[in-house]
Amino acid sequence: MKYEIREIVEIAKKLTAMGVNITFENIGDPIAKGEILPAWIKEKILELAGQNSSYCYVDTQGEPATRDFLAEIINNRGGCRVTGDDIIFFNGLGDAVAKIFGFLKREARVIGPTPAYSTLSSAEASHSGYEHLTYQLDPDNNWMPDIEDLENKIKYNPTIAGILLINPDNPTGAVYPEPLLKKIVSLAEKYDLFIVCDETYAHIVYDDKDKTHLSQVINGVPGMSLRSISKEYPWPGARCGWLEVFNKEKDPEFKRYVRSLVDAKRLEVCSTSLPQMSIPPVYSDSRYMEHLTRRNVMFAQRAQEAYDIFSRTPGIKVVQPKGAFYMTILFEEGVLNNSQSLPIRDGTVKQFIEEITQNVLPDKRFIYYLLAARGICAVPLTGFCSDLEGFRITLLETDDEKRRRTWDNLVEGIAAYIAV
Repeated sequence: MKYEIREIVEIAKKLTAMGVNITFENIGDPIAKGEILPAWIKEKILELAGQNSSYCYVDTQGEPATRDFLAEIINNRGGCRVTGDDIIFFNGLGDAVAKIFGFLKREARVIGPTPAYSTLSSAEASHSGYEHLTYQLDPDNNWMPDIEDLENKIKYNPTIAGILLINPDNPTGAVYPEPLLKKIVSLAEKYDLFIVCDETYAHIVYDDKDKTHLSQVINGVPGMSLRSISKEYPWPGARCGWLEVFNKEKDPEFKRYVRSLVDAKRLEVCSTSLPQMSIPPVYSDSRYMEHLTRRNVMFAQRAQEAYDIFSRTPGIKVVQPKGAFYMTILFEEGVLNNSQSLPIRDGTVKQFIEEITQNVLPDKRFIYYLLAARGICAVPLTGFCSDLEGFRITLLETDDEKRRRTWDNLVEGIAAYIAV
């Protein structure tokens, strides 16, 4: 089980103790990078916090009024119709992911993308006892899933029971167009599979024309979407995520599986009440759509800014993100080796880095030297269940000057490193 996004922090902490000043570009926490929750959202949360009912248990699946509210939103999109009974709340999507994979039959596999978000890939691998099964995302095709690769792996692996999607994607920022999603739904239908779609960033899509929810295209295929307020409000500390379940009545086995998720949640009584209760008053406020639009414009501008800076840099390849708030930067094939380094002035820091870079993958070696020499904490792409060499950065820094200075520093670090 690997979660490189946070594991790299342990190295950064040791370097901080040695006097290295670190800029953290690893974790997708907007609040930590300076974004402020709008005052009107805080006011609604504070109002709820003043109500005695906010301190009660809610139903095992979640607050009934909130589940009915979300079901109405799904139904208004068109496509698959649901009820409040098709919504299940969890204490963050990490809780949901653990249940999703933990209660599958041991032999049932879920094939997911590579690069992959670590929580999902590690949970699937831990469940099965084998390495995570993956299909390729193609960097030469805007990080779109390779449909031929996906079907071939499904066709020749009868243990595959489900397909995992991340849309918009983490770590690449890709957004999947409707025709591609329909092709994946058709594969699920053809091979009698269910679909799990992580839609954490569904409302962080820069161009609204590109936005397609799984519920709109899933037809009669059983499946579920993972949603959260962590990145939207943003309120990551709320640990409030939920599943939107589709077509469970159309497949008895899938229905039993979903029931096992609810039964497992019942053992915990319920998820935290207050964040769930905040959703209807926040989502239904006219200012919320304005809030989402403003953030999409902001992240689109930062994505363009990052692309302009990194696309001119020799030795790397970038694809401009269309959603979420990440960018994946690839090293061109053959650029990295295990003898490259960056100059480190402090002898103790240099010795530490030389010791921990023995027998590590080339992109991880680069990240360690970047940490020590340039004070930038990013995540190696091989930490995302990928054979490709590169790294992920965020688009979250709110201080414009600091953000550009960090990226310029990173570009200089890349140039110095690959020149060795």
